Amino acid sequence: MKMNTNKEARATTVRPDSKGRITLGKLAEGVSSYRVEEQPDKSLVLTPMAEVPAYEKWLWENPKALEAVKQGLKESTEGQAKPAGDFSQHADDEID
Repeated sequence: MKMNTNKEARATTVRPDSKGRITLGKLAEGVSSYRVEEQPDKSLVLTPMAEVPAYEKWLWENPKALEAVKQGLKESTEGQAKPAGDFSQHADDEID
């Protein structure tokens, strides 16, 4: 489990409404969803999550491809990117 790496932890008290819902307000700014883990002592740990479109999920599940993308982004940031060339000749190639 990933621990809070903030230099200063923030704590606040929230109260559930009659349907058991809790509003996080500004605490949830920029977060699309949370994973909720119930601990043995019944405390809850909320972990902010980032979601990706289903058509991009394959990249996150393919370590080799993800590393290649990260390397390409690094090279681009460092000004080392080179034009990829014309791939139109492969437009009709079958994809495994």
